[in-house]
Amino acid sequence: MGMYHEGSRALQDRLGVRDQADHVGRAVGDSLKPVAAAFLALQPMLVIGAADPAGGSVWASPLTGEPGFVRATSPRRISVAGGVAPADPLTRALTVDGLHVGTIALDPRTRRRMRLNGRSRPAPGGLAIEADQVFSNCPRYLQKRESYEWVGDRRPQEPCRSSGLTLAQREFISRSDTFFLATVHDRGADVSHRGGNPGFVQAASPRELSWRDYPGNSMFLTLGNLAADPRAGLLFLDWTTGTALQLSGAARTEFGADGERSVRFILSEAVQTRGAVPLRWSRPAYSPANPGPAR
Repeated sequence: MGMYHEGSRALQDRLGVRDQADHVGRAVGDSLKPVAAAFLALQPMLVIGAADPAGGSVWASPLTGEPGFVRATSPRRISVAGGVAPADPLTRALTVDGLHVGTIALDPRTRRRMRLNGRSRPAPGGLAIEADQVFSNCPRYLQKRESYEWVGDRRPQEPCRSSGLTLAQREFISRSDTFFLATVHDRGADVSHRGGNPGFVQAASPRELSWRDYPGNSMFLTLGNLAADPRAGLLFLDWTTGTALQLSGAARTEFGADGERSVRFILSEAVQTRGAVPLRWSRPAYSPANPGPAR
């Protein structure tokens, strides 16, 4: 079966893109090339996703540090200094040796992103992740932010947990141009990026979100995972204030008569943490690939 499982294959076959997916899939490796290692060393943030073995919920969480906090220690291993915040939903899960995790490093300055999926283990001062899959994605739907500054005195505040979104949180989501999406399957985990002009994610109610699935690389890793296991974790960031809104729930893909795809997400739990990310980014220049006018 290679890198694709039944969920991804079913979608590839439904849409007639299996050959294209096989071609793109040949770029996926199990080790970091020097250019990938150098890219990671320049990043101040890594997003990690996993299922909590205790409760089963899937979460996506931000990891941050001065550039160099993520580094390749061998062609198949990276180390992450620090770890998630103490009150993060994945704190206990990341103490499990051999936990399936997905990670994504996204650089808004260059509109580049790289994904590394594998198994994590606790390490002195942070985490070590052994790679199973390493690959880059095209810059489509990725907003450009020219620069950032490190806000050294910013600290995570006490998280606010709820089973539904407040009006302010729904408005925050409607203004977002980017979020991260963690999914799982029986042999691993993955974190992907979703981007668009503000308004591309709709919060129809306190417990329901939806977004259009834009054309991508035809691999259908994320939607394939959801077809096999509907659990999902979403991470929305305020790129100025550092507020993180983490959502856990279940998602499914819906196919319209016009051929368009959308994803509907039903919330189980929300965790909002002010000051979670000590980065302040410049204003975005929206990707020219984004469908529809920018608001």
